[in-house]
Amino acid sequence: MIKKYVYIFLGLSFFIFAAMIFRPVPIPKDAEDCLVAEGKVVSVYAGGPNDIKFRLEGDKTTYYINRGLEYGLVLEDLQKELTGNMVKIRYPKYWTPLDPNNSIKHLCILEYNGSEIFNEIELVH
Repeated sequence: MIKKYVYIFLGLSFFIFAAMIFRPVPIPKDAEDCLVAEGKVVSVYAGGPNDIKFRLEGDKTTYYINRGLEYGLVLEDLQKELTGNMVKIRYPKYWTPLDPNNSIKHLCILEYNGSEIFNEIELVH
């Protein structure tokens, strides 16, 4: 009888864990709902399927534009324009078991020199 409850518990736990892993990254409806990171770009590089990744000086977090190359962004242009310059990154607050330390953040808005280079919120909503 106890084995039945153990199996039910394990099955429910697995289902909840899988749901947390496979849920999509939430895209806020407004830029004001985002967290903000500012800093000097030390690297811009490709990663994942058409993703564009950014690293800021003194920040251990990797920020990425999901499928950024599919949105028409050009990696080489971003590398030339942003490397060594200050940017503002807006990203949603979320957590996933695949990244328990929150070291990778989905970028929603990328601002440079007072203008938006990328705005996923406007593309999605």
